[in-house]
Formats: sequence, C-alpha cells, structure tokens
Amino acid sequence: MLTVAQAMSAARVLKALADPVRLRLVSLIVAEGQSRVGDLGAEFDLSQPTITHHLNVLFDAGLLLRAREGSGVLYRVNVAALNEAASLIATPTFQATPVLATPPSSRRQGRALPGLAWDNAERALARGIEELAFRYAGSFGTETIDRYVHESYQTLYRTAAVKTHLPVLALRFAGERLGALAQATGKIAKPVPEVLFVCTQNSGRSQMAAALTQRLGGDMVHVRSAGSLPAGQVNPTVVEVMTQRGLDLGSEFPKPITDDFIRAADVVITMGCGDACPIYPGRRYLDWDLPDPADQPLDIVAGIADRIETKVRQLLSDLGIEPMNLDR
Repeated sequence: MLTVAQAMSAARVLKALADPVRLRLVSLIVAEGQSRVGDLGAEFDLSQPTITHHLNVLFDAGLLLRAREGSGVLYRVNVAALNEAASLIATPTFQATPVLATPPSSRRQGRALPGLAWDNAERALARGIEELAFRYAGSFGTETIDRYVHESYQTLYRTAAVKTHLPVLALRFAGERLGALAQATGKIAKPVPEVLFVCTQNSGRSQMAAALTQRLGGDMVHVRSAGSLPAGQVNPTVVEVMTQRGLDLGSEFPKPITDDFIRAADVVITMGCGDACPIYPGRRYLDWDLPDPADQPLDIVAGIADRIETKVRQLLSDLGIEPMNLDR
C-alpha cells in the first residue's frame, strides 16, 4: 500500500505524463537516446514554443534530463525517475524485488552478496551514473560521478527509514551534490542566489523553509536543505501542513550537510543545529530561532510554518527578490 508521500510523488509524475503529446515526446526521446527541440518539433504539428512548454513540464517533474550543447539543448529521459514511478504503482504480483540489504561498496570490498536485490541496485546506479555523466559532461569525469553516487548511497543507507527506492534517492542526492560542487568550483555559473537551510534532522524546519523559499522566490533563487543528524524520513505532519499550503514535499527526503552544499551557498541559514555547520568565508550566515516541529500536533506545526514564511519573505526582500503570492 502506498504512503501519502509516495502517492503524491507518483501523482506528480503521472500528471506530467497524462498528455498524449508528452507521452509521445518521452517515447521519441527514448527511441533516439537524446533529442533536440527542433528535431522533436518535426514530429508534431505544433509550434516550437509549445513543444518547449511540454518538455519543461516533463523536466520539472524530473522525467527528463537536459544539457546544453552549443546554442541548443539536448534532452534525455531520466530512466531512474520513470522506474520509480512505475514501481510505486505496480501491483505486488509484478513488482520487482525490493532493493534492500547490502550497500554498493560491499561488492567493491569483495564480500559475498545476495543476488537479485543487489543486481537491481547496481543496475539502477549504473544507469544513473550514465545519466549524470551526460548532465555534467565537460565538468566531471565518470570516476568522480561514480564515487559521488556510491558515497551518496552509503550515506543515505545509514539513515533511510525505507530502503526500497534508495538507489533513486541516492542518485538525486549525488546529482544535487555534483551541481553544488560544479557551482563552488566555477564549472557552472550561479545565475541566482543560492540559499542553504540546515536544521538537525532535515525533516521539518529546513524542509518547510526550502519549500517556501522556492515557491515564494520562484526562478529568482535556488534552494537546498540538509541536516546535521538526518532523520529517516520527512515528518508526516510537516508534509500535511505544507500540502495545505499547496506545497508538495512527497518526494523530499532528509539529507546530511556536505561541504559541497555549503561552498555553493551564498546564504546559509541554521535552525537549531548548533555549530555543526562549517564556516566558510564569503558566505552570509543566519540563525533562525524556531521550535522543532517533531512530535508536535498539526496546529503547532502550522504555526511554525507561519513563522518560517514570515522570515522567508524577509530573506527574499533582503536579497532583492519580490516574494510571490502563496496560493492556498
């Protein structure tokens, strides 16, 4: 049976696919391996802006990867995201063997491993490494990407409450880390301010702050969140409170602080994690004194969210960004 968070995640993907044009686009890109907007437009009696709109919907849902090539953009299908959505709605009769048990590094250390579950994890990670190599072509080599992916798997394995979809989460985490590293080292530009929210478990305050900042700031800001001692999952009450505000945390998961995240940030905002966050010069550090929503009822968590929203609006104003309206 699906959890609320899993159902919301699957619904977002299925909504993006619930259009015949977008289904055909995915099918065409899978068949070609990678495609440009112009090439895809030749298959439809639609304008290029319309094709671009549909591609953006698929990209925003995590179903496509894109990389710039000269003056154009290449698109590839995010196979890991498609597989995750399929696994969430599959019946037990057809569901693949869950990916549990042994972390990938065990194979490298020569330990005996159970067969099918391990093979599933390795295949998923191998596909993801290939997709990340495409996304970060020219910035990082395959060896670096492979290391980041397996490190991310190991890190999340230690804390994840549910390990069934761990390869997908590890690939997302590795992708975020590689993006931050590329920004920190000047391999890719930072067109908008980068904000990092850090709390203890990355299951409550920092998740709410990140979601609110991204919604209110739109394309004018980029946000990450992390925790000093990550929990196994995002607080379900926090997910519910954010859902009431029209914000979907169903696909989010707790992540640990990494140097990559901090080095890429322009503003680092801590919330009750003490001195666990390393200090790097040239960054603005703020500490928001907010109660922990853990084990609190819905109305208390909603009040904490209100306080966070007030602080987020002030932060955006300080960054020269006009906060958007939050539809409820």
